[in-house]
Amino acid sequence: QLQLVESGGGLVQPGGSLRLSCAASGFTLRYYAIGWFRQAPGKEREGVLCMDSGGRSANYADSVKGRFTISRDAAKNTVYLQMNSLKPEDTAVYYCARSDANCSPYDGDFVFWGQGTQVTVSS
Repeated sequence: QLQLVESGGGLVQPGGSLRLSCAASGFTLRYYAIGWFRQAPGKEREGVLCMDSGGRSANYADSVKGRFTISRDAAKNTVYLQMNSLKPEDTAVYYCARSDANCSPYDGDFVFWGQGTQVTVSS
């Protein structure tokens, strides 16, 4: 079964940190570009960060620059999103997704998605 499973979401206070995991099954994720996206209620989905098959990262959202980082553990077939200095506006469902090509700025190029994990930043 091809599968991407996000985990690590939850409730955190402003200024706090979370690490999200994107665990892949049925394929080797280091051969693909893996992107993190998020969608808040009533808002359109936006790209956050992406890692290509060469381990290079691409930043999609200026709002997370310097606060979020993407990393990969090939042995665990998992990509992580480390989120620091969280703000209420970071509240969203966070998704990871696979692109067969590269870290495209267009989310339509990511054709395989996980189910998402909820991140809520609130005091």
